Amino acid sequence: MNKSELIQAVADSADISKTTATKAVDAMIDSVKDALAEGDSVTLIGFGTFAVRERAARVGRNPRTGERLDISAANVPVFKPGKALKDAVN
Repeated sequence: MNKSELIQAVADSADISKTTATKAVDAMIDSVKDALAEGDSVTLIGFGTFAVRERAARVGRNPRTGERLDISAANVPVFKPGKALKDAVN
């Protein structure tokens, strides 16, 4: 499912226009993005938790040349699914 299919599913499920569903989906994505940018986590009970983790600096290798590369530390978004989501998938 891509974003446009998600918007259509939300519009159908909530019996709202596609324009309103687009605004709702975009607002949800922007809210999660803003919270993660501030270092907060977003927990949706029964669905899962979005959070930011720090990835340590590490050494990598260029697969073509075998040359050593220093990869700097970075903050990365992560998602941990909740129990209800895990149960729904299995």
